[in-house]
Amino acid sequence: MDIISNHGMLLLSLACIFGLFMAWGIGANDVANAMGTSVGARALTLKQAILVAAIFEFLGAYLAGGEVTSTIRKGIVDPSLLTESPELLVYGMLAALLAAATWLAIASAQGWPVSTTHSIVGAIVGFAAVGISVDAVAWGKVGTIAASWVVSPLLSGTIAFFLFISVKQLILDHKDAFARAQKYIPIYMWLVGFMISMVTLLKGLKHVGIEVDAGMGSKFANAALLSLVAGAVVAVFGAFMLRRVKVLPGDINSTQNVERVFGILMVFTACAMAFAHGSNDVANAVGPLAAIVSITQSGGEVMAKSALPWWVLVIGAVGIVAGLATYGWRVIQTVGRKITELTPSRGFAAELAAASTVVLASATGLPISTTHTLVGAVLGVGLARGVEAVHLPTVGAIVTSWLVTLPAGATLSVIFFFILRALFG
Repeated sequence: MDIISNHGMLLLSLACIFGLFMAWGIGANDVANAMGTSVGARALTLKQAILVAAIFEFLGAYLAGGEVTSTIRKGIVDPSLLTESPELLVYGMLAALLAAATWLAIASAQGWPVSTTHSIVGAIVGFAAVGISVDAVAWGKVGTIAASWVVSPLLSGTIAFFLFISVKQLILDHKDAFARAQKYIPIYMWLVGFMISMVTLLKGLKHVGIEVDAGMGSKFANAALLSLVAGAVVAVFGAFMLRRVKVLPGDINSTQNVERVFGILMVFTACAMAFAHGSNDVANAVGPLAAIVSITQSGGEVMAKSALPWWVLVIGAVGIVAGLATYGWRVIQTVGRKITELTPSRGFAAELAAASTVVLASATGLPISTTHTLVGAVLGVGLARGVEAVHLPTVGAIVTSWLVTLPAGATLSVIFFFILRALFG
């Protein structure tokens, strides 16, 4: 307790710095995964992708980031075992942030698309198991998270597969493909608007003082009604944008003309993916930071649950945007152009499937890996055209980087934990 009272401000300052560093790493690596499909399909330029991500990653992290944050913070380490030594939990969370951020910086410099969720979870498990006690880790929760790493690519891949099949059957495989694209794409746009509105209303606005419980009907019914309207607004706006698409000379139903229509749709799915990613993965940066804030401000009390300060989410959101703007282009090149050949129609299916999976995870409080989700979605789109459409060596290299990430985060975390413990006594 004396360490917390004597060095509380210093520990909190380090937590903010390390949390910002971690959020920067997420922006440099994981946001690149989220926007890589848009750039790879040439629906957005790199500068446009950074602008879209900056806006919607920030909104997702701030408006809808609180639900997953609590899962990461209190789900992996059993706080009841640390009531007599809260400083160990502070050292551990600092070490976990610094370890995961360091590994993400190394991976981003090399252009490796690694999982930030793997990084931070591995780091937390590493310091807890080695630095405190094997019993300090809630292995059941870790098992649930590990299972989600398998489920998320399977789920997103399946959704992407059937989305692209629907696109082929409704639009691409017809002689009047351009007219059918203008007819059916607003429906897909409505789905994007409805999905993002639902998760925002149900989970995201509680900590900024906005609820949908008021009035008649249940919370879900109220949110669904408002989301129907939000989806309709997006669809109407999208339909207006589609009418303004300039048709290239020649056959109006040519592949180029049809893909230009899907390019408009990808702008909407890119916004959805950025929002969904910000809402889910901000937890990786601010979860440990929130735990440190709780302990230092309470004078050393380890609580299983505490309010999340708004400025903690702002730190995470700002760091994510800065990471993408400064270093994200490296991983974008790997993800967007090396797994499979992407066009706007294929990229749309992959992005919407990945966004749906991530939003679902955020709404249920289950931390998943956006990297796994997006790669699974891109694979699903590729497999819809046959195995030969997927560049398997690239996929193998990505999976290898995933396997290395967890032990790397755990090892670095253990090292940093003992250094911090030695420095502060």
